[in-house]
Formats: sequence, C-alpha cells, structure tokens
Amino acid sequence: MPRIPVAVLGATGAVGQKLLAALASHPSFEVAQVVASAERIGRRLGSEIRWREAGTIPDQIADLVFTAAEPAAGVRLAFSALDAPIAREVEPRFAAAGVLVVSNASAFRMTEDVPLIIPEVNADHLALLATQRRRRGWTGGILTNPNCSTAVLATALAPLHAAFGVEQAVVATLQAASGAGYPGVSSLDLLDNVIPFIGGEEDKIETECARLLGRCEGRAIVPAPLTVAAMVHRVPVIDGHLVSASVRFRTAPSVDEATQALATFVGSEIVRALPSSPARPIEVEARPDRPQPRLDRDRGQGMTVTVGRLRPCPVHHLRFVAMGHNLVRGAAGAALQNGELALAAGEL
Repeated sequence: MPRIPVAVLGATGAVGQKLLAALASHPSFEVAQVVASAERIGRRLGSEIRWREAGTIPDQIADLVFTAAEPAAGVRLAFSALDAPIAREVEPRFAAAGVLVVSNASAFRMTEDVPLIIPEVNADHLALLATQRRRRGWTGGILTNPNCSTAVLATALAPLHAAFGVEQAVVATLQAASGAGYPGVSSLDLLDNVIPFIGGEEDKIETECARLLGRCEGRAIVPAPLTVAAMVHRVPVIDGHLVSASVRFRTAPSVDEATQALATFVGSEIVRALPSSPARPIEVEARPDRPQPRLDRDRGQGMTVTVGRLRPCPVHHLRFVAMGHNLVRGAAGAALQNGELALAAGEL
C-alpha cells in the first residue's frame, strides 16, 4: 500500500527530530511536509537543522523544504511537536482543513472533546474524535499524547488501577535534560546540580493521570477518582525520566500480586499489532538497583516502561520506581503510536 503523506509541525526541535528519524523508514507514513518558524519558510531542512539523532540525517528528509503553517495538498495526518502557545493557534487550523493532528503539545490535552491517549492504557478514548468533529464541524481532528513524565507514571499505574483501584499516589520525578527541549537548560545551571522546579509540570502529572485512567462514557471522559501529588526535578541525565511513587489502593495488593499485574500487562489486539508498540509495554526489573536511565531507557526501542524496586510502603500500600525514555514513550514514539492507532481504527 502507498504510504500516507504526513506533516511534521515543529520539525527542528528534539521531539521533531525524533519524529523525522522514525518516519524515515515507517511502513505506513511518509513525511511530505515540514513546518517550522516563519524565517525558515522556503529553506531546505538539511541546511537549517542541527541534527542530534544518531547517524546522519536521511537524504529524503534533508531535501524537504520548510513551508508555512498551512496543510499541504494530500496531507491527511500531522504530527505536532510545537510549543503549546503556537500549537493552540496552528493545530485547529490543520484540523479544520481535514487533517488529523496528533499532538505532543499540552495545549488541548485537557479539552473536553480531545482524546488524551496512551494506546495500551485507554485506546477506547479515541471514540471522542466523533464528538469533537461533530461539535466543531471538522473533518480532521486533534488527538493528544500525555506529558512525558505522565506517560511513564500512567503506564505503570494502569494495570495496578485496573486490578486494585488506585486511590492516591505521591510521586517524585527525576527528569532528563532533553525533556526541556533543545538547547534546553544551560549546562551551567544543570551540571553538578538538581533543579526542583519545572514550570507547569506538576499540574500536568496530577491532572492527566486521572483523565488517562478514566472511563469513556458517551461523549465525555469520566476521570478516575484518584489523587496524585507530584514533585518534579530536572537532573543532569540526557534521556530518560525516572518516577518514584508511593501508592494507596482500594484493595491492597501484595508485592507478588502487583508484580503479576505489571508483568502481564498488554494492550488490546489492535494496539499490539501497531508498528511502534513494544512486545512488552512494561518490564518488571528484580535487580535492586534498577531501573537506571542509561541502562534501561532503550528497552522496547524506547517504548517500554521499566518498573523496579517494587516493595511495601509504610505510609501507603506499595512503592516502586518507573522509568521510560522521555523522547520516545514520552513524546515522539507516543505520537507515532497514536497516529498508527488512528489509522488502524479507520480514523484517517
């Protein structure tokens, strides 16, 4: 089958480059349009971008020319790595023109009729697209993936919530430098240091988890009745966000029961068949000093969340550490998987 022409919005940043690298050899999608800042319009991508992915930029990507933020002819799908203020303006314009926008931005994640999806966790929330299109008169639409730390935490919580009912979670994140984008945080601020603040990050984790783990009922999402308290930290690690969690449940599981729920967690049949889906969305690590970002972030080609240090908690019921690749499971890979889900579900 011919590959579907897609656009990448915000192609020059860390997430945009991850998307371009993955799309260069994707079986279903082909990059036909790249959008960046106005001063780059008409310029060749390979001449403008400082490529930070491994190897050299693929020739077919390098030869693309930046366009204005309007959908090109034939483009049916756009992957957005735009900053939230710009996404708020550009993404609805593409959706109204008949393009399905899969967004990594936070601009519309909590909007009532916009799906916020991790395919293994809540693929059924894709049904919200029909409501969105009907209300807004769009033939396209907007579909979002969560914040990078939320993606790691919610993936780890999902099987535990399904089995035992999460009521409360207190979490502390250690977030990689690449989560701040490129060039990101100054080395003089981050080296030999930990920064205990990332603007807006705690709110995103606390609100997005309840939506992701909620129920799709008709035209709306009923959030899960859980409370998350988040504390976030930027650390001098290149890639890989680590989340330390203490969790209270309606029904307290043993460590063995929780381990079994995590280790056997898989998505639906349609999700398991997606090209970007890992064989195991969660891997449980028994070694006491794992997971570690440098050693574990590339499991499942960056799409697997590693959970370790699973043990009883003297304050709540259970505590653990979860770690995932923030630019893959937490950003570009998540968006690509959502695009694949939309295609498999007939939404393109």
